[in-house]
Amino acid sequence: MEFFLKPRSCCILFCLSAFFLAASVHAHIAEFDEHWQWRAEEARAKAHESYNPDPQSAANEFNVAVHKAMDRNSTRRELVSRKRRNDEPCMATNPIDRCWRCRSDWANHRKRLAFCGKGFGRNALGGVRGRFYVVTDASDDDLVNPRPGTLRHAVIQEEPLWIVFSRDMIIRLNEELIMNSYKTIDARGANVHIAYGAQITIQFVHNVIIHNLHIHDISPGSGGMIRDSTTHYGLRTRSDGDGISIYGSSNVWIDHVSMSNCADGLIDAIMGSTAITVSNCHMTNHNDVMLFGASDAYAEDAVMQITVAFNHFGRGLVQRMPRCRWGFVHVVNNDYTHWLMYAVGGSKHPTILSQGNRYIAPPDVNAKQITKRDYATQAEWSKWTWQSDGDLMMNGAFFVQSGEPFFNQYTNQQLIKAKPGTFVTRLTRYSGSLNCMAGIPC
Repeated sequence: MEFFLKPRSCCILFCLSAFFLAASVHAHIAEFDEHWQWRAEEARAKAHESYNPDPQSAANEFNVAVHKAMDRNSTRRELVSRKRRNDEPCMATNPIDRCWRCRSDWANHRKRLAFCGKGFGRNALGGVRGRFYVVTDASDDDLVNPRPGTLRHAVIQEEPLWIVFSRDMIIRLNEELIMNSYKTIDARGANVHIAYGAQITIQFVHNVIIHNLHIHDISPGSGGMIRDSTTHYGLRTRSDGDGISIYGSSNVWIDHVSMSNCADGLIDAIMGSTAITVSNCHMTNHNDVMLFGASDAYAEDAVMQITVAFNHFGRGLVQRMPRCRWGFVHVVNNDYTHWLMYAVGGSKHPTILSQGNRYIAPPDVNAKQITKRDYATQAEWSKWTWQSDGDLMMNGAFFVQSGEPFFNQYTNQQLIKAKPGTFVTRLTRYSGSLNCMAGIPC
């Protein structure tokens, strides 16, 4: 059975007129000065530009790409191991990876990655139009005048930058790392950990790509004077301790990141953030995994559109994979091998399209239900559109559907379904940070 999203009413765009008016828009910014006011206004305009009034087109485009990628691999033998050894042939099994991973010259053409995105975050440019910046120094000692060669110095620059690393390193952020627009953090070819310190913050910016990092053991920062651009620094309050916090930002792509054990969420996207893809990530050992939507009261999150694809939700996860409010989330071809409470949840009538995922329920008889709806009666949540299409339910897992069905307004020739859940093991085999070496396929 095929389901496709009914185009959202243009009334959703009305929400943008009040964008960032809530008091919570100042989160962690102790002084919301002219610099941050300008940054918030620019982010508002970019979100308005990035919002897709027909999200079904993005979902359908994604599904076509998945089908083509799988067809190309259908005659090749599936590898037994989840990770590829360097002496084994490259098998990129999903359309994002097929775009770059099997090229032996990937290190000489790193920026090709920027054109490999799929889903709602597919237009994230990162630093494709800029020069390469090589991080040579793992320290984070000076938050106001960061040392050249450090990651903090790289991400605050005004110009587009493609940021790479000279060697393996562990970067302990003393306070949250506040990114500027048009930046790519590309850790391919090095084993880079953001760990044992503060979070990455993507606030009131756009066009950010984060690729091939390990992010784990993140704790809240105490706040203080922190530089957020070459021309401005200001007082920040305590940060949450997320792995990656996306706040009022658009055109963001997070790919091949391994994440675990953060104080708050692994990835949060709130306060009118939109045009986001989270793909090929491996997440383990965490409670509140992903939160999409600031609060039930913040209607401006209706603009939110997020793709969650080809991720492996692994050991030690409890809930929120993701938890959604207001917006539209396409959850497609992910592998849910563990959860303790539930997998996909939400409140305040988000639209959730679950396609071709594998859901393996835990042994606990009270945790077999994939879905969880909060703060609403059944009479209310029965109107929320949550649909499951082609999902593989195992060990007693079940998805409670609700709302009006998605409808197909295209011909069968125009639309191709996402691959069913039986293909997920292959699609997600290389999730998480990759061990890439220059001169050979990754």
